Amino acid sequence: MQFTVKVPIFKTDVYNIKDYGAKEGLFYNNRTAIQSAIDTCSQNGGGRVVIPNGYYLTGPISLKSDVDLHLEDNAFLQFTKSKEEYPLLWTDYEGQKRIRALSPISAFNQKNIAITGKGVIDGNGFLWRGIKKFKLTEKEFERCLKLSPYFKETKEGGIWFPTQTIYEGVQVGEPDYSDPAALEKASAYYDLYRPVLVSFQHCDGVLIEDVTLQNSPAWNIHPWFCKNFTLRNAKVRNKFSAQNGDGLDLESCENCEIANTIFEVGDDGICIKSGKNAEARKIPGPCRNIWVHDCKVFDAHGGFVVGSEMSRGVENILVENCTFIGTDIGIRFKSAMGRGGVVKNITLKNIYMANIIEEACIFTMGYVLSNLETDKTDQMESVDPEDIPEFKDITLENIICDGAKIGIKILGLKELPIHDISFKDVQIRAQESMSLTFAEQISFQHVTISTPNQTEEYNEQIF
Repeated sequence: MQFTVKVPIFKTDVYNIKDYGAKEGLFYNNRTAIQSAIDTCSQNGGGRVVIPNGYYLTGPISLKSDVDLHLEDNAFLQFTKSKEEYPLLWTDYEGQKRIRALSPISAFNQKNIAITGKGVIDGNGFLWRGIKKFKLTEKEFERCLKLSPYFKETKEGGIWFPTQTIYEGVQVGEPDYSDPAALEKASAYYDLYRPVLVSFQHCDGVLIEDVTLQNSPAWNIHPWFCKNFTLRNAKVRNKFSAQNGDGLDLESCENCEIANTIFEVGDDGICIKSGKNAEARKIPGPCRNIWVHDCKVFDAHGGFVVGSEMSRGVENILVENCTFIGTDIGIRFKSAMGRGGVVKNITLKNIYMANIIEEACIFTMGYVLSNLETDKTDQMESVDPEDIPEFKDITLENIICDGAKIGIKILGLKELPIHDISFKDVQIRAQESMSLTFAEQISFQHVTISTPNQTEEYNEQIF
């Protein structure tokens, strides 16, 4: 796999936000000052917009071409939350056209942009997100109820909501998106439409380096149809309780490097996506040419994840020299009938895992109910071939996992089994060994799976 990721280069001109009226403190909104500095910098041919050391409150900002938004080492940039500053708009979320609030940081159709420096960017996500009760201690739950009384009982034990509009919105559900009045109807339940913290769409030449990005309302970083995207030496954080608090969702992007970054989030850590179902397949755009290396993922739902939105395809990915500790699942490929799309030519090697709660490695086509309203394909009279997803030509090499519930699980579809998956030099310690269903040409070379009852060794076997 050979490709080049072009990293942005900027002029040396510096634009300090204080020169544009920015002030430290809890009660001054710096949105106008920061945006003015960004706009001026871009209009003058680019350079560095500096957030100096200190606490700065701001509303949403938009990055522009040739601008490096740089946070000094002790800069803390925290975003406000208000219906006036973050209007609802049509965007793309979870692979489909959806309504969401404006993102705190956004860029559309820009070139040569960056967020750098060792400061902290905080999305104030706690003001937006509901929290499942089982993810909280009793003291934390009591503290939440003092802040907001809105709580809904569920099979999992209930969900606390920070505001009335998200509580009521969950009861009502999202509107029919084909309805011309959908945006107006959604406005009554504003807080239901949580934005991603960083939304980059159709941008070319993006760098996120050194910075800490945390406390996102929904996903943390969402590049969508971007080229030449680099994330390195950063920290991406959310509490374990952060619902939909993904670290990185790289969707339909091309030529990307993810390096030396730490993820500790409330959902998937490093996630590769490319749209959802037939709607997404109308727009070509596989996620491809991705190099992930020297990253660490803690306490996420998945360490490295593909899907479940992968309908435009995912291909040509190398993941190496990474560590996943305490995640729900280690290596996770997920899809469902209705998605369509092909995931292929992917290699994971030198992956070290420990204390994985569920599967060390899972490939599943049964992640969610499809839009055909069933997850049991044998009940369908007919299936459109375009709706059938495919996983193939995937290699896992030098994988070590100390502790998991299940070592390896593959659950394909009878219409198209998961096929041509290769495991080489794999050592797993788990409670249960493996489960293969609708799987073909699964190769095991020097694979050892140790359970409490036995140790299984597979040297040159194909299932």
